[in-house]
Amino acid sequence: MEIPSPVMGVVKEILVAPGEAVAEGQEVMILESMKMEIPVEAPAAGVVAELLVETGAQVEENQVLARLG
Repeated sequence: MEIPSPVMGVVKEILVAPGEAVAEGQEVMILESMKMEIPVEAPAAGVVAELLVETGAQVEENQVLARLG
C-alpha cells in the first residue's frame, strides 16, 4: 500500500523507519507547506516496507512517500 503526499511541500521530519509496524492513522512523517506543518498518516495498519523520500526533499501533491508491506 502506498502513502501519498496530501500536499506539495518539503519533508520536515520522518517519524518511522523501514521494518517498523504502524497503526492506521499513525503519523509517519511531517511535511511543511506554506509555513504550516502537515502530518502524513498511514492509511492502514502495516509494516513500513520502503521510504521513498528523505528529510528536506521537495515533494509534489500525490507523490508516493512510502510503501507499507
